[in-house]
This record gives sequence, structure tokens and C-alpha cells, in this order.
Amino acid sequence: MNIDSFVTVIHDTTLAAVIRGDIPGTEWIFPIVETIHILFLTIVFGSIAMVDMRLLGLVGRQVPFTKLYRELIPWTWGAFVGAVVFGSILATGKIEDYAHNPQFLAKFVLMAFAGLNMALFHVGAYRQVTSWDKIVPTPTGARVAGALSLALWIGVIFFGRWVGFVT
Repeated sequence: MNIDSFVTVIHDTTLAAVIRGDIPGTEWIFPIVETIHILFLTIVFGSIAMVDMRLLGLVGRQVPFTKLYRELIPWTWGAFVGAVVFGSILATGKIEDYAHNPQFLAKFVLMAFAGLNMALFHVGAYRQVTSWDKIVPTPTGARVAGALSLALWIGVIFFGRWVGFVT
């Protein structure tokens, strides 16, 4: 099955028709799903930003990194799952437009790079966290990972918002 066939299958689902408001009485579903998606994204970005800004020494300088990380990361992952679920539901409504939309695709490329950055952080600077947990500034590798993470997630938000204006 090629991408266009897959897109057609998704477009033809009842869920996609509901999100588009094609079924009478369902016009209100899209704004509710979009609001929930954005609320989850707010938690994702907010929790990631706090961790990244701690890595950069901008906030929580007196809080050990591992304490902040342990408290926020469960929120990040839970909200990320919610954002993926509700974002996927949203995408069904305009999947034919989104499948070849450069801004939509850029959003996912940046998310992939953010995931790669996180993985590299965990196999790099984080392995030595016990030696820098309570100090500021954190090691260069940790600061670079935090700055790159912030930039990538801001890009995800930027391209995600742009999608709504070009489809």
C-alpha cells in the first residue's frame, strides 16, 4: 500500500468525517479535540522547557537536576502520549492536505531530531549526572543538549501552528 492509498483509507473513515464536521451535529468535535491536543502540548513543552532551562542554568539552580527531572518527566511522557493521540485524531480530518504538506512534515522531522537529541543526552552527559547533578553551570554537553532541545521544540510548535494556516 503506498502513502496515497493509506491517506485515502484514513480520509474515508467515520472518525475523519466527524473531525471534518461532515456529519451533521459534529461541527463542535474539532475545536474540542484541538483544545485537548494543545493543552497536552503545553504540558509537554512546559515540562521539557523547565528541564532544558535547568540544564542551561536559567532556572532551578538550587534544585538537583535529577530531582527536577524525576518530577517532570512522567508529566512529559504522559502528556506526549495524549498529544499524539489527540493530534492523530485531528490529522485524520485533513490527512489528504497534511500528507504532503512541508510544514506538517517539518514538525515531525523536528520531533524526531528532538528524540535523537534526548537519546544522545542520555548516552552522553546524563551518564555522568552524579558528578554534575547539583552544580551550575552544567557540563557543556548538557547545556548544548538543553539549548538544542528548546530550539527543536520551539520549531515543532512553530511548524505545528503554521500547518493550520497553509492547509
